Amino acid sequence: MEKPFACGACGKAFSQTSAVASHQSVHTGEKPFACGVCEKTFSQTSAVASHQSVQTGEKPFVCDICGKAFTGKSVLINHQRIHTGEKPFVCDLCGKAFTKKATLTSHQRTHSGEKPFVCDLCGKAFSRKLHLTDHQRVHTGEKPFICDICGKLFTQKQHMTKHQRVHTRVKPFVCDFCGERFSIKSFLTRHERVHTGKKAFVCAICDKDFTRKSHLMEHQRVHTGEKPFICDICGKAFSQKQHMTKHQRVHTHTVKKPFVCDFCGKLFLNKSYLTRHEGVHTGNISFVCDICGQVFTMKSHLMDHQSVHTGEETFACDICGKLFSQKPHLTTHQVIHTVERPFLCELCGRAFPLRTTLINHQRIHTGEKPFVCDVCGKAFSYQSVLREHQRTIHRGEKPCVCDICGKGFCQKQHLANHMRVHTGEKPFVCDFCGKAFTNKSTLIKHHRTHSGEKPYVCDICGKPFSQRQHMKKHQGVHTGKKPLVVTIVENNSPSKVT
Repeated sequence: MEKPFACGACGKAFSQTSAVASHQSVHTGEKPFACGVCEKTFSQTSAVASHQSVQTGEKPFVCDICGKAFTGKSVLINHQRIHTGEKPFVCDLCGKAFTKKATLTSHQRTHSGEKPFVCDLCGKAFSRKLHLTDHQRVHTGEKPFICDICGKLFTQKQHMTKHQRVHTRVKPFVCDFCGERFSIKSFLTRHERVHTGKKAFVCAICDKDFTRKSHLMEHQRVHTGEKPFICDICGKAFSQKQHMTKHQRVHTHTVKKPFVCDFCGKLFLNKSYLTRHEGVHTGNISFVCDICGQVFTMKSHLMDHQSVHTGEETFACDICGKLFSQKPHLTTHQVIHTVERPFLCELCGRAFPLRTTLINHQRIHTGEKPFVCDVCGKAFSYQSVLREHQRTIHRGEKPCVCDICGKGFCQKQHLANHMRVHTGEKPFVCDFCGKAFTNKSTLIKHHRTHSGEKPYVCDICGKPFSQRQHMKKHQGVHTGKKPLVVTIVENNSPSKVT
């Protein structure tokens, strides 16, 4: 249809001069047509007619397909597109089509970023007037939508509609892949990503993608450092609400463990801990290392383990730059940079930054060995030493190999220590006399020659020693046993270790 008459303000074309005149009121703001009942004014006579039918309740325009009635002809035309599937309004930027022009206009604001509707109470802006109206109820507390079954109130109609499906059990949204039904469309959209593998939400900083917007928002706090969830008891801040909820159980006098194992009755703080534990009973240990075949109950434990094979160290200390393969190891390490050492050994006076480090240290004095190998029964003071024992003795696992001589080690740190045999490097220097050593443990032993510290005490006669092997050798006086002596080389001079 020819449209020879153009608006002088915006250039929009019309087929009739009367249509141009009616349109120009959009630019002038003029509203010459008034409702005879409530005196509300409008820019077009058709708008007055639609408005008046709302007041009278008259709905003269009826859909000939489903029989639904409407107050205005334009509303009926929009409705009929539900039946025909017609979407005549197309976005010229992305090609997406819509049944209503108003919906297209709202959509185009996602490209332009325009948010013309501003809350006069808090200044928050919105791209759609409906969203502003919904938002303003946050300030007013108004909840105009009432569930006719249970009487619950809602600020938005769609929230009430979703809620009512709890009563009716209607699930109108069906997955095309597996047929599973959902009560809410967003639940269906989220579920379909299981089939498609699509991850629609991408972090603009590191490009990591997520299936849910909420997961992306949680992830972004890794970059921003934001911790919006604060414990109201101790003030500790958390990046995720569920982490704060777990933490708050620490403050209860009797720590609540609401999750019970059906097999053995053991209680757990979190459902994830219970699920992991139940795998011990069911044998459901689904995470297997494809290099050595070791099995794990948690994916994170498998990923930590695989760094043993790859040598990958992705967590760096921002103070000294030291690298770690696991985040907990980095967190533990960073404590050494703090001056505060509040945990004091009552036997030798040595101070530690962590309570766990003090407990480990005290086993030097007590001789306690709580970590027992379930294969051979040998006991150890430290869990890390037990793990090392099981890798080397029972599994023969030595994934860290020297590329110069081919010797294998169970830990990367042991390989690093060994490499100094080839390089001659001695990075550990005594700050008393300047003597240098290849290993930190040797430096610690040497320090005792200056400090006079003797942490190893014979449990038979009470005599103290600066080194464990000297104490073991001495105890042979009481028992009559002669300890096995192995000669090692440190700084090109032999010494004995028992």
